[in-house]
Amino acid sequence: MNSFAGKKGGIFLSAAVGLLFLFLLLPGPAESLNKPAPNPFLSSEIYGITHFDSSQSDSTPFGPPRGAFRVDLAGKPVSYGGPVNIITLASTDPDFMWAVGTDRVAYVNIKDGAWEEVARFEALEDASGGDLPAIPGEKFREFGESSAEGMDVDEMDQFLGDLFGNNYGDRFGNGSYSVVDNENVLYTHFGDNLYGFALADPGDPSAGIAVRYVLENIITAIEGSGFPAITRLFGLSMAYDGHLIVTFSNGVAVIDRNLDLSSVHFYRFADYEYVSNSIAVDEDGGIYIASAGVLPQVGGMMRKLVWTGSGISDSPDDGAWQCAYEGSAVLPPMIKMGYGTGSTPTLMGFGENEDRLVVITDGAEQMHLLAFWRDEIPAGGERLAGQIPVTCGFEELPEWVQSEQSVVVSGYGAFVVNNLPGTVDPDLPGKNKILQVALMGPAYPTSYGVERFEWNPENDEWSSLWARPDVSSTSMIPVHSQSAGMVLVNGFTPGNGWEITGLDWNTGRTVHQTLFGRSNHGNGAYAVLQYLEDGELLFNAFSGPIRVQYDTGGSGGCSAGGSFAPSLMMLLAPLALLAAGRKK
Repeated sequence: MNSFAGKKGGIFLSAAVGLLFLFLLLPGPAESLNKPAPNPFLSSEIYGITHFDSSQSDSTPFGPPRGAFRVDLAGKPVSYGGPVNIITLASTDPDFMWAVGTDRVAYVNIKDGAWEEVARFEALEDASGGDLPAIPGEKFREFGESSAEGMDVDEMDQFLGDLFGNNYGDRFGNGSYSVVDNENVLYTHFGDNLYGFALADPGDPSAGIAVRYVLENIITAIEGSGFPAITRLFGLSMAYDGHLIVTFSNGVAVIDRNLDLSSVHFYRFADYEYVSNSIAVDEDGGIYIASAGVLPQVGGMMRKLVWTGSGISDSPDDGAWQCAYEGSAVLPPMIKMGYGTGSTPTLMGFGENEDRLVVITDGAEQMHLLAFWRDEIPAGGERLAGQIPVTCGFEELPEWVQSEQSVVVSGYGAFVVNNLPGTVDPDLPGKNKILQVALMGPAYPTSYGVERFEWNPENDEWSSLWARPDVSSTSMIPVHSQSAGMVLVNGFTPGNGWEITGLDWNTGRTVHQTLFGRSNHGNGAYAVLQYLEDGELLFNAFSGPIRVQYDTGGSGGCSAGGSFAPSLMMLLAPLALLAAGRKK
């Protein structure tokens, strides 16, 4: 009797797990989104700009299949470069994309599943006058195919120096924000120069990439003398009237796309403020930008400026405003930069009767998710529409819960990640960001924790929908897939190595895994995840963007693209969440 009961229990458990597996593999419901208006001056509605669109949503119509896949990135076609390749941008020709890294720009043929670099310009070498020379692709391949496991700070520093030069840390931050316009001109920054790149012969991309426009020493050219020594060029966007918007650490400029200095309008911030991210814009000229204090406890400032077509306005009569937010008392030990927000502002709500918000995370050691009213404040309200602590479901909050990534937004849903490990080795603080991001995960403790929030327009408040303290997201920008109904992160775990983890947007269940293993190719290093039509992955790896086509034919193998049964963690995660009471 007991034996029979045990068998019955086993049968029922097997059936339950089987049904759970099938449920996990079902695609999520197609989402009806209230989207920002397409910007007619961008190359495409999606991927014409870093963070995907003018609202900076990091939400894409494309996404991967559900299930678990093991992918070997070695030997796949790569547009070598970096070591940070934040986004591969849409060309006006759908057969091509622009690849932008911290060292170069390239033009890549993507037609019929191809991934072939047809033209290249060594932009950092040009901007630095040869002080930061071009790096052969073989050196990026060598790094990508190696592993950081077992290395310490000195060993990795030596390895990176041998491959990329002793001044490799100076490569960080170049080309980090980019825009492609409707004439297929790519705008991005290297060193102190702002470039406009175009094909030398649009009819023959293999003829090369030319510098159509360049504004050298742009900070001095626009600001003259007397700016703070730490001033840097950061973000780029495109106004809905076709003007280029350029973000500096101490202000914002609007300029014609031919980079004519006579067309510049510049708005300067106070010298105690510092901007380290890009901006969001709306179709009415709104420019949303967040600064932080250059000293601890100064706090940050969230602003809306307005491009009127003839100037940059901070007047409330034009709809402009500013609102202070909390910063940290000390610098984060690694990965995240500065005392303030790590987020490029993201817009939320676009209908006529919608709550129209702009969202960021603040700079507090244990951060909050903030929402500000973009336009008029409801009667009796304040500019800060709502805030909520980010806990990521930790039973006991670590010293740091902080993000260097933008808030991912879809509808009234928001998703944030924690990029700070619970334990920081004392060898890592103060080291350059490339060194830190090369080591965190495989060689030193990684970061864990993600959380999904929902804005309630009836009550004008945030709520936490679900949290996963067991999910790793090291430094890569997460993305939301509309078609797959999931949010995706890149992280490292001791069991699987580098992977992409897909979580159901509504429940937080693990519904997708792309397992890369332990090689450095799987490290996304401050970049953004991207997906193409037909569910293909465009992985902007440390060594350069790589195209991955998933094999959903059920081959059962573990080779590139081969699918296999999901891991036990993938199957049991929903049950664990229920048991722990994490679902809300």
